[in-house]
Amino acid sequence: METQVSFVSGEDELFGVLHLPGDGRAPGIIMCHGFTGHKAETHRLFVEAAREFARHGLAVLRFDFRGSGDSGGEFREMTVSREIEDAQAALEYLSSRPEADPGRLGVLGLSLGGCVAACLAGRDGRIRSLALWAAVAHPERTRDRLAPQFGGGDVLDMQGWGLGRAFIDDIAHVRPLQEVQRYQGPSLVVHGTADESVAPSDASDYRLALGERCELHMMQGADHVFSSLEFKSRAIALSREFLCETLSAGAAKQ
Repeated sequence: METQVSFVSGEDELFGVLHLPGDGRAPGIIMCHGFTGHKAETHRLFVEAAREFARHGLAVLRFDFRGSGDSGGEFREMTVSREIEDAQAALEYLSSRPEADPGRLGVLGLSLGGCVAACLAGRDGRIRSLALWAAVAHPERTRDRLAPQFGGGDVLDMQGWGLGRAFIDDIAHVRPLQEVQRYQGPSLVVHGTADESVAPSDASDYRLALGERCELHMMQGADHVFSSLEFKSRAIALSREFLCETLSAGAAKQ
């Protein structure tokens, strides 16, 4: 079953789609999209992943961050810290649903959404499973690349996206590799060796930060968003197996 839902983060309404596997309480995960992305993601990556996860017994919430997709707010106000707040609000919403087991929660993040997911996992002890797809480990590189383009202005025109200077100011204080070290649960890192947007070495850095409980899968030839039917299918299958295995233990809370 798929249901359009909304919840609040800050003063804005966020919109998402909740995928439910059937009767009873199920383990739940939230999905965090990438920079300038949305809850469906490119070539419907998140749609297909969420449906596959739900078919195998997971309750899945994919949603739009503030200023993205259908959600309220302005993109020029977007910062990584605000997206972490949005992800926290999404987790709170999912855990409050009667169909989801609040004792079995996970998070999956893509690209900059992976950075968000890593930070959230380090801050929220309820998260029992973490999956990172092509995740940004060094946001300072994004700052260094974009900051000079602002000149004296407060908004950068990125092909129709208005990126605010607040994003640059905020990202200087985001430390996903440090934050994720506080997370003690199992993790999965999937990254393409031909990623043109986030260096494949970021995946190795996450593996070092997460330690022995991290599974690292470098997908030979895959780009940033797994842009082939084979790559997409493999990324989804790896993640489905991991999430189902790590969230299946334990009885649902009554």
